[in-house]
Amino acid sequence: MAVSAPFSFLKNRKHNLDRMTLGDLIYSFFTYYAVVAYITVGIISLVLAVKWFENPLRMLLAMLAASVAFPFGWYLVHKHILHSRFLYKSPLTAATWKRIHFDHHQDPNDLRVLFGALANVLPTVGGVIAPIGYLIGGKAGAAAALGWAMVITCFYEFCHCIQHLNYTPKSQFLKDIKRLHLSHHFHNEQGNYGITNYFWDRLFGTFYEKSGDKPKSPTVFNLGYTAEEAQRYPWVDRLSGGTRGDGHPRRFWENQAAAQTPPEPATRQES
Repeated sequence: MAVSAPFSFLKNRKHNLDRMTLGDLIYSFFTYYAVVAYITVGIISLVLAVKWFENPLRMLLAMLAASVAFPFGWYLVHKHILHSRFLYKSPLTAATWKRIHFDHHQDPNDLRVLFGALANVLPTVGGVIAPIGYLIGGKAGAAAALGWAMVITCFYEFCHCIQHLNYTPKSQFLKDIKRLHLSHHFHNEQGNYGITNYFWDRLFGTFYEKSGDKPKSPTVFNLGYTAEEAQRYPWVDRLSGGTRGDGHPRRFWENQAAAQTPPEPATRQES
């Protein structure tokens, strides 16, 4: 696929991971507005941490706390919020749930909905990590923890992209986390909630090593938002244009192309 101009995400560019090379992904990743924002916030935070530097041990402890809190927080959010069913039941939160997770499970190869929404991710990460860092090391600890959390965020997002890219990693670590995450998407969504860290899955009993360890889930692509649920709570279905993937992952770009293609006229049968 052709590489677009910088910041082309502001235009109607298709981001299909199953059609991208590793080079395409790297370019798209580092020009994506959310990643640019994370890098900017991270650099500013780490510069402030150096400026306010006081106690090296507390600063390191603040960064260590961020390293622990981030995967734990992601596990809780992914399992109990993104995979919960209360968000689609309200017209006030249906659009948010559709954007932050339903669309990703409907089309796991669409880069546009793979990234967490900046307006949700940055306040959540900052609102949790910065106070923890402040309690440990004051304003220097808060800045260091937030800066390091932005590094972790970019690492998580990039690994998440690799997990969905049509690419076989050379690293055994990447191979392992890719296999575990794809099982979450294509076999059973009620487990393997981690992205790069599956410690909390192991601790809370939601980890499974092989697909055979869990039965195939009938809601792996719709997250429980079935056709029956859509009749009761229609807001996500309306926002999706009435098109859904229940038994197989949906491809938004294929559905859009099909919708734009007029049907062929019926041929008259000879009598």
